[in-house]
Amino acid sequence: MARTTTMPPSTRRQALHHPLRFPTIVLLIVAGAAHIPVTPEHLKEAPYIGYLFLALTVVCFALALTLLRYDTPAVWAVVVAVSLAAVLTYLVSRMVALPEIADDVGNWTEPLGLLSITSEFAAAALGLVALQSTRRTRR
Repeated sequence: MARTTTMPPSTRRQALHHPLRFPTIVLLIVAGAAHIPVTPEHLKEAPYIGYLFLALTVVCFALALTLLRYDTPAVWAVVVAVSLAAVLTYLVSRMVALPEIADDVGNWTEPLGLLSITSEFAAAALGLVALQSTRRTRR
């Protein structure tokens, strides 16, 4: 009978105490907070964008708290997924005229936009590094 290398569920839930956890938490808070000042205007101008900003803010703050408490590969994977989704959405909004916010096309230098995309990209990068180092140490 062949031996499997899958880990038991209890191992997947163990805290990693990864050194990148706290910088990533800060980046998630910055990413969420960067959307707060522009949310009211987007709720009026393009409500679907405003609601997405609200959702992203809540999710970033929730992920920061979750990562603080549950430093697990599953949480890191969600950090990466949410952060990359936010970066991709930002890029699309700057390249394609989305309904009700066509004026964002080409607006690459908006300060809060730069702050959010930088923090989101960095959170995704740190998340990928954390996941990769976790895989190496478990082998």
